[in-house]
Amino acid sequence: MSELVETILKNRGYTQKAERERFLRPRYDQHPHDPKRLPDIGAATERVKRAIDAGETITVYGDYDIDGLSAAALLLDGLTAMGARVERYIPDRFQEGYGINAKALQRLQGAGAGLIITVDCGSVSYEPLAWAAEAGLDVIVTDHHETGASAADLPPAVAIVNPKRPDSDYAFSDLAGVGVAFKLIRALQHDYQLLPPGREKWLLDLVALGTVCDVVDLIDENRVLVSYGLEVFRRTPRVGLQALAKVAGLPLEAVDTYHFGFVLGPRLNAAGRLEHALRALEVLTTADKSEALAAARELDELNSQRRIQQDEILELARQQAEEYADDPVLVLSHPDWNHGIVGIVASKIMEQYKKPTIILQEQTDMAKGSARSLGEFSMVAALRSADAVLDTYGGHQVAAGCRLPKDNIPALREALHRYYAQHQFGDLATTPEPDMTLEHLGDMREDTYQALQSLAPFGKGNPRPLFYAPDLGVRRADPVGKAGDHLKLTLTDGSADHEAIAFGFGARAASIDDTVGAWFELDMNTYKGRTRPQLRVTELT
Repeated sequence: MSELVETILKNRGYTQKAERERFLRPRYDQHPHDPKRLPDIGAATERVKRAIDAGETITVYGDYDIDGLSAAALLLDGLTAMGARVERYIPDRFQEGYGINAKALQRLQGAGAGLIITVDCGSVSYEPLAWAAEAGLDVIVTDHHETGASAADLPPAVAIVNPKRPDSDYAFSDLAGVGVAFKLIRALQHDYQLLPPGREKWLLDLVALGTVCDVVDLIDENRVLVSYGLEVFRRTPRVGLQALAKVAGLPLEAVDTYHFGFVLGPRLNAAGRLEHALRALEVLTTADKSEALAAARELDELNSQRRIQQDEILELARQQAEEYADDPVLVLSHPDWNHGIVGIVASKIMEQYKKPTIILQEQTDMAKGSARSLGEFSMVAALRSADAVLDTYGGHQVAAGCRLPKDNIPALREALHRYYAQHQFGDLATTPEPDMTLEHLGDMREDTYQALQSLAPFGKGNPRPLFYAPDLGVRRADPVGKAGDHLKLTLTDGSADHEAIAFGFGARAASIDDTVGAWFELDMNTYKGRTRPQLRVTELT
């Protein structure tokens, strides 16, 4: 381990040598936690085994985001390999909304479903699950979203397998929905030997995809699952994933977490944002190469359409945000904003204004949309404080969704402002804490970049190493890109020059001082066949 890597790990809290070694060398056969510690897992595996033995139809009830889709694909694959009769159901974002709904359960029961297994939803679906219990339809919930405050607050179901349950004894609570689904397969494998040892590893490509795209912390068990999942993904037998990478111009062997989040993920999400997510699930599950390529091309085209709509909504949202410039929480709405896209816009508005943000589409009588937050402001807790004006809500600390009567939007805004004031959050925009402060940039070389890769996979909870240099000279600062949105820099520490790029900083070109403080990551840039180190600047002062 290089001295630089060791210092970064110590600064991130890995103070013991054994901890650092375990982090750098994740072991699939040692680190993942026992699935039998998940709440209700025994009841879940017993009911699934009875369904398989009796030849019942098991319907996997998914969700329309990548976590839900990858989890649905994983259960369809894993349960089929175990001999189950399996069907799938993905709700329509625009007609049904998020989560379980009683009408869908009624249709599924009428079509012969004997058992429903949800993925990435269901922990707070009180009314639909009460209907199912009354109708004699068995439901197993696998989920990772926030639940009620106690086990007594859970809705009725055969099992609610969720590591975030208040009574959970599971050692790691931040599994993605696909991670919980994988644990159900592992528990079935352990209890009933329905899969040969090692067969489950070929599901890890889906685990890695859903885990990264759902932006959960890539530490502890998630680090192990994603590390191994990336290796599986790079040689995945899934023809749909092969086709999706081909359409995106991405060699499978080069895939990393960045490509999940910014290349493949947006294409898979585009179907559910604009039409129906079932097309994306077909890409993840089809065995037909020609069908896979056709579906991948459709997703690519939908993603292009999504970008156009997103840019239009973003521009209008920025204009509206200026009208509420003094608000500590931004609540923005418009009848023409596609609620399949507003989540992305909420993220971008939040990043620009450094404020918790909710973007809503106003419909005939109701409004629905997505929320994003930062810092210590828990969006799901904030929405809980506004429960009286909401129809439904749910999510995590940093991302949530809600639905409410359109006339209640001003009341929602006021409730969130009260919550903000009561908790005295103050300014949520904080200066990033670097992993190391550097006086000189001599270590910013290719061999250093390679050493830092030992810390991968990178993502939430394990970001790329961030460095800070307080006193760099600026030799060059030129706007680049089609619209001049980015800034190309030549920075010097007094002994050598270093090339840098600052994405999104193009408008600051004319105001850059001769000397700056810079926060940056070390990257490699390939141009005209030549690869060399480059600083990717994230902040300038």
